[in-house]
Amino acid sequence: MTIVNTHQAEAWNGYEGKHWADHHDRYDAVNSGFNDYLLQSVRAGDRVLDVGCGNGQVSRLAARRAGHVTGVDLSAPMLGRARAAAADEGVANIDFEQGDAQVHPFPADSYDLAISRFGIMFFADPVAAFANIARALRPGGRVAFLSLRGMADNDLGPVFAAMACHLPKPEPVPDGDGPTSLSDPIRIHEVFTAAGFTGVTATPVEALQVWGRDAQDAADFLAAWGPVRFLLDRVDATAASRARAALVDALLPYGQADAVRLRGAAYLITATRP
Repeated sequence: MTIVNTHQAEAWNGYEGKHWADHHDRYDAVNSGFNDYLLQSVRAGDRVLDVGCGNGQVSRLAARRAGHVTGVDLSAPMLGRARAAAADEGVANIDFEQGDAQVHPFPADSYDLAISRFGIMFFADPVAAFANIARALRPGGRVAFLSLRGMADNDLGPVFAAMACHLPKPEPVPDGDGPTSLSDPIRIHEVFTAAGFTGVTATPVEALQVWGRDAQDAADFLAAWGPVRFLLDRVDATAASRARAALVDALLPYGQADAVRLRGAAYLITATRP
């Protein structure tokens, strides 16, 4: 397997990927409110490519509408979970491949639709990645991708800000290699146009995300999420305790009778290969 995104490969085959695989149900509860934005693009008989498929929930749901779905991801732990879930659910028109979508040798002109639920923001070279995906699509093939909007547009923004004074400032990530790397519609249009797509649109969409049963449960889960855990591990026990307490307090206003729900904001990116 050829990988150019080595940093991401290490993360998704290490702690981060294992945490997502072990807690697949919780991460799906966070992100599944966005599923229909992608699934509405799936047509009967489509051959679908799910980029950054992770634990495979969207792949399985798409397979129930499409002719066949191929999910690709860097993470071996998450692909293991995806294959097991597809087998348990009896979804037969599906397969999963481990690979870096930026350079993976997809068969040319083979897919009608490429989809992704927040799996496209981490490419070392996004133009090269989307050009590679474009080659995998047949002429006239479509994409429907979700990318995260900026933290100021998401309820996680003020939640994370509440911890900021207790934690070191996150290190900047290279351009195109972070969760908000495709949070600007102008950049989205530039990247996808440079990759050879036409009719590029970036539509703002929102969904409620379930982070836990209550504020404490949600805070414990968020504190174990890779990016937050990394920062907590870089401070002493007192500062970490204060950051965790601030996280609980920040989540309290979002608590409802059965769950903590935060508003998530994204862009639905659509485009066509000429």
